[in-house]
Amino acid sequence: MAGGLAILLAVGVVVGVIAVRRFQQPPVVPLGLRPAGQVALPGDSSRFDYASLDAGRGLLFIAHLGASEVVEVDVRAQRVVRTISGLSGVHGVLVVPDKHRVYATATNANRMVILDEDTGAQLGSGPTGAYPDGLAYDPVRSEVWTTNESGGNETILNADTAAVRANVPLGGEVGNVYYDTTTRMMLVDVQSDNVLAVVDPATLGVTRRISLPGCDNDHGLSIDSGHRLAFVACDGNATLLTVDLSSWQVVDRLQVGQGPDVLAFDPAAQRLYVAAESGWLSILTETDRHLAVTGSSHLADGAHVVAVDPGTHRSYYPVPSGASGRPVLLFYDLA
Repeated sequence: MAGGLAILLAVGVVVGVIAVRRFQQPPVVPLGLRPAGQVALPGDSSRFDYASLDAGRGLLFIAHLGASEVVEVDVRAQRVVRTISGLSGVHGVLVVPDKHRVYATATNANRMVILDEDTGAQLGSGPTGAYPDGLAYDPVRSEVWTTNESGGNETILNADTAAVRANVPLGGEVGNVYYDTTTRMMLVDVQSDNVLAVVDPATLGVTRRISLPGCDNDHGLSIDSGHRLAFVACDGNATLLTVDLSSWQVVDRLQVGQGPDVLAFDPAAQRLYVAAESGWLSILTETDRHLAVTGSSHLADGAHVVAVDPGTHRSYYPVPSGASGRPVLLFYDLA
């Protein structure tokens, strides 16, 4: 019995060490940001999800998941323009400035909704797979892809009519999706398999499945298309991978804040922002096609969403509870 107890205690110590390591935040590195303002947001202090910026017009669209609304903010005037309701469990939001349209995933209804960017009016909707989350736009075919997390597939819908062209199975639970403007391919996180899939929008065939060693649940995704790099956030082990899209190899593995979720890349500044569920923000700077952590700190509770303006380098963070206890959009400039 004593021997068995010793074994149990030893196992408990090992498990405890693993747990501590798993939930330990990275070292604090000054973010190099300065506050540039804030806007009080309407609604309750429930969860926000994705945000999408029309930088040319200074309009930011924020998915207020808990309120089933999209909030439109004029970031230049620093005021809320309107609240668009009736989007059940909205997760993904994507503005396409050339079309003056905003696309949103009404997750609880398993639908993609088309909104008029100018008026907020709902122009149409179409069915998706189970639990639609993120979105990507194919400008060549004028189509929107919804990544259906538990459905394990991508739904491709016409950007004007929301008519469904196809559903593409990925063989596992799906994370985010991103359009590569250089190759005109879609990249998709297959998070249950720790794989990055490459899908040809013309044939809808999976042309390549890139294994992601060292990744636990690849969910977040962004691209530096010009330098042929993909950035993959693994939310299960707080790791950020860089994938070389020419050699199809993982070239960097870096620790970020626990629960990395939304990624935003500023191509002019060569900075990648990784916002985590823990409220931790990591800023990575790209040099010679490799990333280095140049900022790492807790920004605000619930700050797992980020959008960045590539012209001004200003970054935006909707959080459910600001200093007043009410939801707020935080603005930050480079220091």
